[in-house]
Amino acid sequence: MDTAETNRAEEIKREWTDQYVRVNPQHSELKRFEGIVGRVVTVNWSNKALIDFQDGGWYDITASSEYLTKVDPAEGQAKYKNVNSAQPIPEKQG
Repeated sequence: MDTAETNRAEEIKREWTDQYVRVNPQHSELKRFEGIVGRVVTVNWSNKALIDFQDGGWYDITASSEYLTKVDPAEGQAKYKNVNSAQPIPEKQG
């Protein structure tokens, strides 16, 4: 991976990690998550967001506004109630 790709991957990771999100239900493969708030645990080197949708599993979805919509943090915290899965990175809270 060259420097430009590495920099872009790190930028996407910083942008999406620990964000509360909803999926774009116009993508048929994401319909099962419609209306559910998830939390991006991390973003992998393929620019896929690993998302915890409060069901014990993590799902990889392209980290872009075409597939995901960021939720206001206050709304996300109110609707995301999974205490038994991945927890946010402490230094990113606040």
